[in-house]
Amino acid sequence: MKKILLVIASLLFSGIALSATIEGHQIPDQLPAADSQLLLNGAGLREKYMIDLYIGGLYLQAKSSDATAIINADEPMALRLLIVSSRINSENMTETTLEGFQNSLGDKLAAMQPRIDQFMLSFKEPIKEGDVFEMLYLPASGVIISKNGKQLNTVEGVDFKAALFGIWLGEEPAQKSLKEDMLGK
Repeated sequence: MKKILLVIASLLFSGIALSATIEGHQIPDQLPAADSQLLLNGAGLREKYMIDLYIGGLYLQAKSSDATAIINADEPMALRLLIVSSRINSENMTETTLEGFQNSLGDKLAAMQPRIDQFMLSFKEPIKEGDVFEMLYLPASGVIISKNGKQLNTVEGVDFKAALFGIWLGEEPAQKSLKEDMLGK
């Protein structure tokens, strides 16, 4: 009887562990945000032409599947990107992120361009498989960008945060299935 209970318990616990694992990569359940913790809302794989590029995770104070509310909220939240492809480099990361801002902002892009340029400095150093980018929004500070735990840059403004999060959660997301995964659907 004890053996059966142990097997059942191990299966239950392994199921919990798998819920935070994508393509063999462990995804943190929480991220620190100033004096609190953000919870993993959802995560998924970004693919293009059947190539796995990165794992994106969305972290919020409380779970939500309302993309518009998340984009517009002026509260702590974060995006985490784990690079899983050696095909991603500084040049194509910059190029696709700029396309994402264009999709997110449309005709409002020009007004945001100086802060977008500031943000893009975060991708100037070489990018390699295994790198982790975190973009933490704190209302008093703005978007704090770090790579592998080292802070690179801060871009102010809730409007900038909305544009950035709109890349993954907006009407024209980087990938629809990744948006759904980040929203926990």
